[in-house]
Amino acid sequence: MATQTTKQPDVVTSVEVIDGHALRIPMFQLLDKDGKPHEGVTLPEIDKDLALKMFSTMQFIRVLDERMIAAQRQGRISFYLSSLGEEAASIGSAAALKFDDMIMGQYREQGSLAFRGFTIKQFMNQLFSNAEDLGKGRQMPVHYGCADLNFMTISSPLGTQIPQATGYAYGQKHEDSGLCTLVYFGEGAASEGDFHAGLNMASVLKVPAIFFCRNNGYAISTPISEQLAGDGIAPRGVGYGMKTIRVDGNDILAVYAATQEARRLAVEENEPVLIEAMSYRMAGHSTSDDPTGYRTRDEEQAWRDKCPLKRFRNYLLSKGWINEEDADAQQQEVKEAVLAALKEAEKVPVPHIDEIINDVYDTPTEQLKEQLEQLKEHVRKYPDAYPKTSEGVK
Repeated sequence: MATQTTKQPDVVTSVEVIDGHALRIPMFQLLDKDGKPHEGVTLPEIDKDLALKMFSTMQFIRVLDERMIAAQRQGRISFYLSSLGEEAASIGSAAALKFDDMIMGQYREQGSLAFRGFTIKQFMNQLFSNAEDLGKGRQMPVHYGCADLNFMTISSPLGTQIPQATGYAYGQKHEDSGLCTLVYFGEGAASEGDFHAGLNMASVLKVPAIFFCRNNGYAISTPISEQLAGDGIAPRGVGYGMKTIRVDGNDILAVYAATQEARRLAVEENEPVLIEAMSYRMAGHSTSDDPTGYRTRDEEQAWRDKCPLKRFRNYLLSKGWINEEDADAQQQEVKEAVLAALKEAEKVPVPHIDEIINDVYDTPTEQLKEQLEQLKEHVRKYPDAYPKTSEGVK
């Protein structure tokens, strides 16, 4: 006989309607837009070395994004997705994790990967899909992955990584590993069925997963006001019986502290946690998007005044941990390093044509071998159309 485990609701004798807007979740914030701590707040314990690593990673990502958007406009790469304005969300959360915790990204979390140690050269090799790319040139630009850094390879379909994170965290729970999985996604992806399936499974199975929603205001060109009628994404976590935090996604110290607490709950109590980081996508959705068609310059400027990099820089200046001259010099050094890595990566040839079928199976099947030979025959027939992919075709 099945056992009834669901807590029975209280009984009332008249119709009681709960207003869909009754639940209003506050936003956790430590620094104001100028980088000054609010009066009476307790800041997380971050030593100078960690703070400077977070800041240098933010500077690097800001430069990388700006340079690679320009490279796409010049026709040097095919596509790019910027995290302009959202650097604090990815870097602050990654800094609060253990290195062996798994990260699953959507496609705007290059800050997390850089914080873990992904090098400029590795970024460039992936963006150019060359022979030194860890993914062997099989992915679109910005679809990074690195097993050594516990960063699952990104895939294009929205939301697929959310139930995967639940499953991975379920394995961590059974191994009693003391680790967790953090999965990133945008508020637009929260409209996918995978979001609801993943959160429901995690809540029922009590897995050590952190669901990190970057609410940047737009799902490509669709504003949040046209995506949902409720109070953002956070109430959905409450609806699934899940621990929930809403944080200012442009305040890196608040993001760090929120993720620290989420990790504690996930690992020590096997409680999944939903974090909604409130931010703004200051760039276009991608290099294929023109945001001037659906939002105003005034709206963008209002969020530039809340820039996460400027906010954290002001905080570090007030602590005496950086000075203006050194910070500017560091940024210039990063610009030069990124440009040098770009020029080097675009000279590296593309992967050998045989790499197309390697690693699909332990040993390529006869069908794959036949398909590869058909491809080579096609390239031989039209050599001028494939000047860079003819290696290995004779």
